[in-house]
Amino acid sequence: MTSLEWESLCDGCGKCCLIKLIDDVTDELHFTSVSCRLLDCDTCRCGDYENRKTVVPDCVALSPRLVQELQWMPSTCAYRLIHEGKDLEWWHPLVSGDAETVHEAGASVRNRVTSERNVSDKSLPDYIVDWPK
Repeated sequence: MTSLEWESLCDGCGKCCLIKLIDDVTDELHFTSVSCRLLDCDTCRCGDYENRKTVVPDCVALSPRLVQELQWMPSTCAYRLIHEGKDLEWWHPLVSGDAETVHEAGASVRNRVTSERNVSDKSLPDYIVDWPK
């Protein structure tokens, strides 16, 4: 798979750009409704994709090898689905032919998140959500 083909697998849901917290006692991972400061909360795309690793050093650059190690990836993530040998969701832009279907299907973070620019680290636990799954 070429890098362009790999990149096209991203459905634009924005879920991987959510701030995640790990419980100090249980080691359980919790998603929050707070997004990375680079995520455009309307388009659900990175606002500085080319420089994201420089601006946000802990940003995860997905690769085929890394996907198999990231158990926290949402069950609907195309990278995860492909790794698991499953079909893409009907709303995936490569299936539907329309980049908006991920949002229309309610599968993205659009209208569900706030940027970390607006949230203090101390209040992050207040934003823990039970989605994505």
